[in-house]
Amino acid sequence: MIGYIIKRMLYIIPVCLGVTAVCFALMYLAPGDPAQALLPPDATPEDAAYLLRLYGFDQPVWVQYGRWVLRAASGDLGVSLQSQRPVFREVMSALGNTAVLSAGAVLLAFVLAFILGTVAAYNIGSRIDQASTTLSITGVSVPNYWLGIVLVIVFAVELGWLPAAGMGSAGSDSFSLTDWAQLRYAILPIITMSVLPLGIIMRSVRASVAEALGQESIQLLRAKGLPPYAILTHAVKNAFPQILAVMGLQFGFLVGGSILVETIFNWPGTGFLLGKAILTRDVPLLQGTILVLSISFVIINLVVDVLQSIFDPRVRRT
Repeated sequence: MIGYIIKRMLYIIPVCLGVTAVCFALMYLAPGDPAQALLPPDATPEDAAYLLRLYGFDQPVWVQYGRWVLRAASGDLGVSLQSQRPVFREVMSALGNTAVLSAGAVLLAFVLAFILGTVAAYNIGSRIDQASTTLSITGVSVPNYWLGIVLVIVFAVELGWLPAAGMGSAGSDSFSLTDWAQLRYAILPIITMSVLPLGIIMRSVRASVAEALGQESIQLLRAKGLPPYAILTHAVKNAFPQILAVMGLQFGFLVGGSILVETIFNWPGTGFLLGKAILTRDVPLLQGTILVLSISFVIINLVVDVLQSIFDPRVRRT
């Protein structure tokens, strides 16, 4: 087990180096000059040259990349061009806010998908199965940004039950899951983000549990006269490693792909931060956000692999 974990951790090193290279290259392939976002309209070419020199943008690309990687390895992602605050501090603060939505959305989606998918797998071909399939297809097909707008119109504007945007009256730096006055701000974005993983996880649960129910070992249990709940428990246990992998991937996708939802609800997470960095051409903030999100996705995959190997020892031999 320890050897498997060490091997998986060693695989992360080249992946992270590749992520840094792609992240750095994409920023400099984009059109525009980052200095122009900071200069006033009447700035002279000398002012632009000084600013480029100040932030090191006048150095060769390979020199900039080497310095950036060395600083990033020590936790220094530079300083934001707009706010003049350390990028690492801003990204980690935003990542915590995104984790609140992502964890809530995955938890909500997993509970509903696990129940509905398991019931559908045990009743294949029935109306329950057809209704679950329709719900999963709808969840995958509905754009989350459109659903977010609809939820705001219905529950915030028309009914006035929930706030439309923001993260609480106390500000973006303090959010408590135990405070209902703040928690209610997260309900609509969590529901919006949970619809897509709900559809995907539900289909995975249904397929995995249905496949497990068709195994010879499960048929043997039926022949021995075990009650349905005991048979279903064994089937779910056999299918759980596959379900866990899908859930982990969905959590990683939500952490890195929440830009539209966070923009709609004005939630100060990594998606909102990424959009702001793109609009303002804040290269250090953009690079740092993408790097942290990419490494977070890699770490989530590592944790899922380790958990899979715990529940299913056969994974370690693959």
